[in-house]
Amino acid sequence: MLALDAGRVVPKATLVDWIWGEQPPSDAANALQRLVSRLRKVLPDGSVEGHTDGYRLKIDPDAVDAVRFERLLTRARTDQDPQGVRLLREALALWRGSAMQDVGLTESGAFDAAVTRLDGLRLTAMEDRYDAEITLGHGADLVTELTDLVAAHPVRERLVAALMRALVASGRDTEALRVYERTRETLADELGVDPSPELSALHVALLRGELVRRDEKRNTNLREELTTYVGKDADIATVRDLIAGHRLTTLIGPGGSGKTRLATETARTVLGDLPDGAWMVELAAIGADGDVAQATLGALALRDALLGDVPDAAPTDRVIAAVRERAMLLILDNCEHVIESAATFAHRVLGECPRLRILATSREPLGITGEALWPVAPLALPTGNSEIDASPAVRLLQDRARAVRADLALDPETMARICRALDGMPLAIELAAARLRTMSLEQLANRLDDRFRLLTGGSRTALPRHRTLRAVVDWSWELLSDAERSALRRLSVFAGGASLEAAEQVCAGGEVESWEVLDLLTALTEKSLVVTKDEGAPRYRLLGTIKEYAHQRLEEAGETDQTRRTHLAYFTELAETADPHLRRTEQLEWLAIVEGEHDNIAAAMRAVLAAGDAEGAMRLAAAAGWYWWFAGHKVEGSEFLMAAPAVPGEAPDETRAVVYAFVTGFMTSGRGRDESNAEEWIRKAADVSRRVKNTHPAVTMSEALERLLQGPSEFVSAFEPLLTDEDPWVRALARLQTGKMRIMLGDGDVDADVALETALGEFRAIGERWGMSFALTELADRVAVRGEFADACEYYEQAIAVAAEVGATEDVVRMRSRQAQLYWLADDHEASATAMAESLRQADRVAWPEALVEVALCKAELARWSGDAEEARRQLDLATTLLGHEAERANLRAMIQDVLGYLAVDLDQAWQHRSAAFQAATESGHAPGIAQMLVGIADLALRTDQDEQAARLLAASAVVRGLPDRSNPDVAKVEQETRRRLGDAKFTEATEEGRQASWRELVEVTLAS
Repeated sequence: MLALDAGRVVPKATLVDWIWGEQPPSDAANALQRLVSRLRKVLPDGSVEGHTDGYRLKIDPDAVDAVRFERLLTRARTDQDPQGVRLLREALALWRGSAMQDVGLTESGAFDAAVTRLDGLRLTAMEDRYDAEITLGHGADLVTELTDLVAAHPVRERLVAALMRALVASGRDTEALRVYERTRETLADELGVDPSPELSALHVALLRGELVRRDEKRNTNLREELTTYVGKDADIATVRDLIAGHRLTTLIGPGGSGKTRLATETARTVLGDLPDGAWMVELAAIGADGDVAQATLGALALRDALLGDVPDAAPTDRVIAAVRERAMLLILDNCEHVIESAATFAHRVLGECPRLRILATSREPLGITGEALWPVAPLALPTGNSEIDASPAVRLLQDRARAVRADLALDPETMARICRALDGMPLAIELAAARLRTMSLEQLANRLDDRFRLLTGGSRTALPRHRTLRAVVDWSWELLSDAERSALRRLSVFAGGASLEAAEQVCAGGEVESWEVLDLLTALTEKSLVVTKDEGAPRYRLLGTIKEYAHQRLEEAGETDQTRRTHLAYFTELAETADPHLRRTEQLEWLAIVEGEHDNIAAAMRAVLAAGDAEGAMRLAAAAGWYWWFAGHKVEGSEFLMAAPAVPGEAPDETRAVVYAFVTGFMTSGRGRDESNAEEWIRKAADVSRRVKNTHPAVTMSEALERLLQGPSEFVSAFEPLLTDEDPWVRALARLQTGKMRIMLGDGDVDADVALETALGEFRAIGERWGMSFALTELADRVAVRGEFADACEYYEQAIAVAAEVGATEDVVRMRSRQAQLYWLADDHEASATAMAESLRQADRVAWPEALVEVALCKAELARWSGDAEEARRQLDLATTLLGHEAERANLRAMIQDVLGYLAVDLDQAWQHRSAAFQAATESGHAPGIAQMLVGIADLALRTDQDEQAARLLAASAVVRGLPDRSNPDVAKVEQETRRRLGDAKFTEATEEGRQASWRELVEVTLAS
């Protein structure tokens, strides 16, 4: 009892009651005193203090496991990720069995109550921990443990819920359903109650396919290191605690002190505590004017949709949208050259993403309120000969020396001398160790002593650590041949590393022949000046410090401009070579090649824009335009395509025509596009295209886009001249657009279907996946309207397979969501739930608002069709919130108002929603949207007893679309009820009237009534 109240005075009466319960001895005060006396004999002197009214155990409360357990549990419930789950693990690890299992107080009710309380807290802590672990993606590992616990506590519903979620995480959905049914029966038999609302909601979510398998997610892009990490275990523990306690932690220190490695090694230790992982954002490659947010998008591997529009949100807004509610760690590495933009970015995203943490590395603080700093000190040096073997600096030198030469004699004192000369700087030790390939340890030590005496005039204490590293790099530089120096300094222009082919072109010149570059890179790698990344063909890159040094040497040699031009020429030629292949069967192979050089292409583009080279900028923009679209870099590509024509200077019309064509494509696909501005660009592109003989597909499409400006009368014929073009990709796209235009205009004939099917065949013939996806989704929607749901699902299945090949996850979200609706219409609710679950899983990976909106809108419709109005409203509210100002777009406004019209119970509210839907649909001007809106107004007519008007509106809807919409269950519902009220004869008569009437007049009459 004293231990449970450690540090506090416990009254004597309380102790008597706790020990003897309702049957205390007659001399209870003396009996208690005797127990205290015995206790004092077995504890250190002064441990038990006597007071007038009681006794006190003088001890730190945390020294009592039960007290510490409660304190950890309280902290875990208040601490944010990632600390909470670690505290729960630590708290539960204190238990060795049931509470106070060896204390025999059989008559004490107070003792029994304390045991019950502690055991109850343990169960609650276990439930908290299981919930946290499953959220972190560890559910599949907990199934056995949870199964045993549920067997022991069958009516503990949180444990049951955790087991169900763990089973789903391991792909055992059916077993999870069985667990629920057993629990429901047990609750009814033993307690006479139904499952709680929380457990019931989980069951419904499981039936709907809404429980996703979080543990399948890729949760990091951290590279596996090729060398061991020596001497920084204490730093890792400290930085890990800083990450847990602060939203922003910055590791500061000079170049070469090991900031990046400490950041990555620390991040690995917290991966298991972060539901959404740890992501390295390498800023060294982006240049002083680079976009930190764009680099972050690249690190998170978040691409734009293959078939979607060009998002008009800024990169930082898109990062926030993707990360907003995610518990993840971003590592912003090498911030010093972009310190202001890194600080601005970090401040913004931390403010809007409450579960995000940032670990930055920099030579100076970011300077944000709340920033925790950890100076990265060099490795500890031995203070005496007895400590040499334990010194982290010596251990690192020993490790790297043995990697270079296994037979090298390693004298401890000489190693200590070398490490002291290098001030324990990890990169300096790595560079020096590389020299042991060709010299002895003693030779290395002597040369370092000579080197630093020369630099400092004999004063070792006056040598700052950054000069130590500079001295080692200088020394390494001076030991290089002229050819090695040329290759190293020229390699500094690359961003994200260089392939051998790129290095052979860019690093060659003067005294260096291209055939020599491989041997030079190999020699530089052996000297630890170049790092190789070998995942197939090797790539060569420079660490940040070495890159900065090499770039300075490039400027000193007066080679910066020439090397940049060579770099630009190589990547422009690569993009030009890849461009046609990205529209053919081999597009995936070429996409991988160009994607591997994404950072270099972006760096070349920024450099040529900064240099004011109009022709170079236009040529690279023309070459990379389709890559940016196809690879999902639409936002970045749009910025570059708009920037290139703005550079003053001349460029060939052939190049200008391609860039203008891509500008129009990107502009007309933007959600927030300026129609008048887009029209101006379309006319400019068409004008230039008429002056040149350029067969690039983008240019070929320019005149067709100009014809679209003449109005709906030209929509179908606009692409007809291209149906005989010599380029099969142009022919296929022209045919696809012709079919799509027919559908938009309400053409119900099979001509539209034939055009789509023919286009699909042509795209398949050339193996072009973007076109195949485009055609397959258009066909799926078309046959769904005809009521051919199985065929529509199959088309979507094929489209999903194609999109997955390209990595277009966001497109898969929309396709699976639509599939879920089509399976529901086909009365296959199990397949519908499976498709919905897959859509949710993919949306969870993407996290773009666009993807989450697709899911929410789909679930809103499914809930409405199933009669769950409350769920439909909830999902609609979620979609509207996610959309923000985008919800005001005409097509989305029409869709949302249409659903709200069905959900409105009050007729006045229904009328308002129908009026708003009518206005929005007519603004968009697309026949399918107008047709859908007419069905909704028919529903309103039916609700206001305008039965004949309802029949007329249904008929008008079919006329506008060109055929009845069998994919809209509201059509059948309204038709069935209207026919029941009117009878067949009157229904047929009203239907014929509707076919002949103006749909606008029908709407006006209905809404005026």
